Amino acid sequence: MRDRGSAEIHTLRGDEVPPFSEWQNFYVVVGSSAGALIGLQFVVMALIANTSRSQDLAEAGAAFTTPTIVHFTSALGVAAILCAPWHEVVPPFFLLLAAGATGLIYSVRNALVLRRQSAYTPEPEDWAFYAVLPMATYSLLAAASGIGILAPRATLYGVALSAMLLLGNGIHNAWDNVTYHVFGKASAER
Repeated sequence: MRDRGSAEIHTLRGDEVPPFSEWQNFYVVVGSSAGALIGLQFVVMALIANTSRSQDLAEAGAAFTTPTIVHFTSALGVAAILCAPWHEVVPPFFLLLAAGATGLIYSVRNALVLRRQSAYTPEPEDWAFYAVLPMATYSLLAAASGIGILAPRATLYGVALSAMLLLGNGIHNAWDNVTYHVFGKASAER
């Protein structure tokens, strides 16, 4: 433990329970949901695989579909990290910090892909859910995890919020993709 005036890294005493154990059920639900939604995305992609495709649509897939899988996979990864039987708090928070930083870099890259693709002109909602919200979510994950190395219990709500935002954003984007393929693209082809 540490006193309020110090900034040392938090290590566990032999009899201290890791702060993650209180969150096990939450992360089992988050991880199971993310895993199921990844599988569902693959089913949807298999169902629409026979539709007409062009180079423009491949670029749009990189901007709109792939990030959805990345967000679900990130939520699954957060859940897996926090459900593992850790005996120290630094390694999982370090992994979460790395995941947040990597996700932020990916989100910035995806914003550039979103701007460059020519199959679809993004609307403000698209920019919010495919660029701004992911950048903010991964930034929150990185920040909460970095602070978690020093004060683990205080930042677990930030990590949990990140996981829920990744799931929620992925669900929104998956629905957005499906409705585009079913209603938008299909009606344009008729």
